[in-house]
Amino acid sequence: MLQRNMQRIDETYAPLGSATVEGDGFGEIIHRALAFLRRRYLIIILIAALAMAACIVYLRITPPTYTARVEILFSNSRAEFLQKQSLLPDPVVDASQSASQIATQLQLIKSRATAVRVINELKLADDPDLNVSGPSLSSLGRLISSASKDPQFDAAGQPSERVIAAFEDRLTAIRASSSNVIEVGFSSSSPIRAAEVANAVANAYIADQLDVKFEVNRSAKDWLQGRLHDLGKQALAAERAVNAYKSQNNIVSSGGKPIDELQITELNNRLAAARVQISDAAARASRYEVMLHANSDDSSSLGTLDAGPDSLTSPIINNLRLQYLELARRANEWAAKFGRDHQAVMLLRTKMAELRTSISEEVKRLAEASRSELEVAKQRQQQIEKQLNEVVSQSRSTSSAELTIRELESHAKESRTLYDSLLQRYMGSLDNFPLSEARVIAPALPPQTKSKPKTVLVLAIGALGSLALGVGLGLLRDRMERVFRTSGQIEGKLELPCLSIVPRLSGPKPPQPAAASSRADDDSRLIASPPSAVHDVAVNMPSSRYAEALRSIKLAIDLSPGKGSNQIIGITSALPNEGKTTIASSLAQLIGHTGKKIIIVDCDLRNPSLTTCLAPNATTGIVEVINGNRSLEETVWRDPKTGLVFLPAVRRKPLFHSSEILSAEATRNLFNQLRTSYDYVIVDLPPLTPLVDVRVTAPLIDFFILVVEWGRTKIDVAQHALHTAPNVYENLIGVVLNKTDIKSMLRYDAQHSDYYSDTHYIRYGLTDPT
Repeated sequence: MLQRNMQRIDETYAPLGSATVEGDGFGEIIHRALAFLRRRYLIIILIAALAMAACIVYLRITPPTYTARVEILFSNSRAEFLQKQSLLPDPVVDASQSASQIATQLQLIKSRATAVRVINELKLADDPDLNVSGPSLSSLGRLISSASKDPQFDAAGQPSERVIAAFEDRLTAIRASSSNVIEVGFSSSSPIRAAEVANAVANAYIADQLDVKFEVNRSAKDWLQGRLHDLGKQALAAERAVNAYKSQNNIVSSGGKPIDELQITELNNRLAAARVQISDAAARASRYEVMLHANSDDSSSLGTLDAGPDSLTSPIINNLRLQYLELARRANEWAAKFGRDHQAVMLLRTKMAELRTSISEEVKRLAEASRSELEVAKQRQQQIEKQLNEVVSQSRSTSSAELTIRELESHAKESRTLYDSLLQRYMGSLDNFPLSEARVIAPALPPQTKSKPKTVLVLAIGALGSLALGVGLGLLRDRMERVFRTSGQIEGKLELPCLSIVPRLSGPKPPQPAAASSRADDDSRLIASPPSAVHDVAVNMPSSRYAEALRSIKLAIDLSPGKGSNQIIGITSALPNEGKTTIASSLAQLIGHTGKKIIIVDCDLRNPSLTTCLAPNATTGIVEVINGNRSLEETVWRDPKTGLVFLPAVRRKPLFHSSEILSAEATRNLFNQLRTSYDYVIVDLPPLTPLVDVRVTAPLIDFFILVVEWGRTKIDVAQHALHTAPNVYENLIGVVLNKTDIKSMLRYDAQHSDYYSDTHYIRYGLTDPT
């Protein structure tokens, strides 16, 4: 007998036995997936079929939409000489500002102004595509929208908000990758109309740019023309003011400079030249004086007479010097030939003295001329200095007037320069014309294939979505089902062994047994009425899988811990109609057929269903035995075929205190008597959930067996039932999974599929009792 700690029950509750069987590999995952598909393939197929049908209907009723695209290049395409002549600088598209500028152009293309311009140009207000909400409505949606009869134009004659909104919904403008190319697309039910509108949008965008530039240039020209007129007046007035001031102050200028300034400059230059001339004349006079002084000291030498460059430049001195040198040569030759005192030599020396005297006279004349030139130069310097002083003195009186003149002239020059600059730009703008930075590089052509709805994409999404939805609904149903399907669930959720998997008996229900009962000829004891076909399967078909499942229960009873020679086994369930009575009766029939002394007791006092099946005509039962109104031998029924003894429970009137009857001392004495008289005592107990009767029988029962119905008994209900009956849970030896659909088990326990295969059972002669 299994003994369990109540603390463990409390810990494992909520829900009890919440531990799950973990997978041990990829193979188990595959098995579980295949099992899930076997279980829920109908839901998946149904959802997939409905989804594909919906997709096909959607494709049939949804009109096709064609999208035409035009490519626009946005860049600075103006020539350099045109940019220099332009009044306003053009924006430069660089890498740092490209993204923001392209985003601005996208907003301009998708602006309301562009939409209104294209709608009016192509007369799209009557287009049926723009008179429905959304780019692709079904025919029914078009009929509903056309029946609404909303006005297509507002009071100002412009397209209505509905038409503009529909146009903007169909218009797309995106940047092609990270380039300066803008891709403009328009969707329509007609491919020709889509290409026409896309090209019209591109042309409207470029035309709008040209219009804006033309308007800006025109405004700039008007402003520049007015500004030129004002600047011309200002420059002319400034020049006139300069001339008037000069006339007023008697200031005349030559070559852009005042006369006084020119005179001072000229006198300074003349004074400098006079000073240089005086210096040169003084130097020459000084040299001539030195030459004359030297010649007076040494009259025999000619070296001092050619000490200065002036003497060399005099042709007279040069001629005399040449003659002197020739005579000196001849004198030397003759003196060597004839002697120094020769008369010819003396004559030559006399001529040389005369030539030297002539040279000295010429030098004296040059010295006198130098002194005269020096005097003249000094007088000229004094005269120039006098004139310079007079001019400087005169210029000081006119300095303040000159400052004013310079200021007036500067203002006049600035005004004239600004006027000339603006005049040049204005004259250049007369031949200037606006150019757009955008141009169409690939016009839109009528598309050959529709853009929406995409048949392959819709069908693929429908197929994948339906499969996902079907799988999701299947998983949701598996999650919400929460019923017992496999032995692993029983062992994992309830922490109890699964004693047996009893197959479902799907044969026709037998007719109700006859109301009369027979008696033996040689005694007065009641004999049990023939059992129904369901209860008699284990005896009539001992080679069936049903009988083998019952043998598994008997083996678990015989091998239970603490087994005694005589055992009392209680059969119960969590809820009614889970087959506990059938299991109890069939197990008792099977044990009785083996020759063991066995009695089955119906302790479901409020609903004695076992008595209805085995002894429907019984008039006395366990209640009368407990009360002492009848003896056990007078009350039991017997089956002569199997030796089974049955103690019925007769319900004469409603029993409100059945738990008190089962917990009475007389009941305990009765069960002790049964223990000593029989090898097995099978007790058919009421279910755990509705009543408390099972809990009070815990002292009477050696161990319990819990019956759960396959695919019906809720896991949470069974957990709660055992949690509320801890004394029963302590004495449970296991659980029987009843009414099992063996063929469906392959869908829930695929990893143990061989266990449920008919091949192994047929090999050993086991058959399905159905």
